[in-house]
Amino acid sequence: MTAISVEGVSKEFTLTRNAGGYRTVKDIFGGNRRREPNGENFVALADVSFQVEAGQVLGLVGSNGAGKSTLLKILAKILRPTRGEVSLRGRVGSLLEVGAGFHPELTGRENIFLSGAILGMKRREISGKLEQITGFAGIGEYLDQPVRFYSSGMYMRLAFAVAAHIDTEILLLDEVLAVGDAEFQKKCITRVEQAGQNGQTVILVSHNMSTVARLCGAALLLRKGRVECFGTAAEVSARYLQSGQGQQGACRFADDLSAPGDAVVRLRGLRVRSRQGDSRATVSLGEEFGIEIEFEVLQAGTILFPSLVVRNEWWPVLWTGDATGAWHGRARPAGRYREVAWVPPHLMTAGSMRVSVAIHSFRPWTAHVEETDAVLFRTLECEGGARGQYSGHIEGAVRPLLAWSAE
Repeated sequence: MTAISVEGVSKEFTLTRNAGGYRTVKDIFGGNRRREPNGENFVALADVSFQVEAGQVLGLVGSNGAGKSTLLKILAKILRPTRGEVSLRGRVGSLLEVGAGFHPELTGRENIFLSGAILGMKRREISGKLEQITGFAGIGEYLDQPVRFYSSGMYMRLAFAVAAHIDTEILLLDEVLAVGDAEFQKKCITRVEQAGQNGQTVILVSHNMSTVARLCGAALLLRKGRVECFGTAAEVSARYLQSGQGQQGACRFADDLSAPGDAVVRLRGLRVRSRQGDSRATVSLGEEFGIEIEFEVLQAGTILFPSLVVRNEWWPVLWTGDATGAWHGRARPAGRYREVAWVPPHLMTAGSMRVSVAIHSFRPWTAHVEETDAVLFRTLECEGGARGQYSGHIEGAVRPLLAWSAE
């Protein structure tokens, strides 16, 4: 059953400019100049269409200004679309800004009942949820104090607790899992997981791809107000992180203007390769592959230490430095060097990978080259790997094929 249907939704805003003429008392004392339309429109959303099934948790991702918050405000009926239709099946609860809708002069208890009433809940329904809400928020004896006396943390905890526990069929969350301390974030994530398992439909805006992968069965990527990708959370996260970053499989720096480095050393190339020497943009989990660094030492007599970091969509998965090579701890003559770090089979996990390279020197410790996300490649599933017959999501930075014993 479809809970949310968005068909051809567009939203345009009319830009304004400062104008002279008469001003209101508020303008005068607030220091505001009168503003009037300048005839130009800004397109925040353009022909957005998608559907969300009941009980699904959908991640909404994209860079700042992509239109995510505008779309949520349309779904929450705060804004009207310029064109298109939105169909929502059930009551909608939203937390687009932490604490939005709270009245500062009312107590925490009164704001809980106010929020529930606005959503159409009866007083006895809210009373039945009161203990759960206050227990989650952890505000204790401050429940009957006006919320204007709350700390920002207390205000935030109560706001999320109300949004997450009041019975609605649809829940809209805009970056609220990024606030609060680690313990509170963990409680929020667990609550969103429970919402999806209990049949509540959730749309979650987040820049944290780890959170999206953990909580969301599907995701939608917005770019400049348009839908660029709609699919599984892993696919959309990879597309989002890859966009505009690095080169596939290999990169070269032919001239000194583009080559990262300094007067001591310059990076000339970085690539993912096979034993046969060909560059690779995709690698099977069951095969060995190398990450090759090519650099030129311009100033002789320096002890250099090349290192690599491989990150997946969410976190670093591998770091390696040249601790076993022939030149480790030795001053290098001027010239070209090519070094390869070999990654054994059945070590990595599947996904999109980004390679960063650095070259440092000792005594004093100096960073000569630090090139982030210079090369992208993808690791693919293979038969006979650690996954076995398991088909679900696998967490972990690496996925080694370990020997298991049983008695």
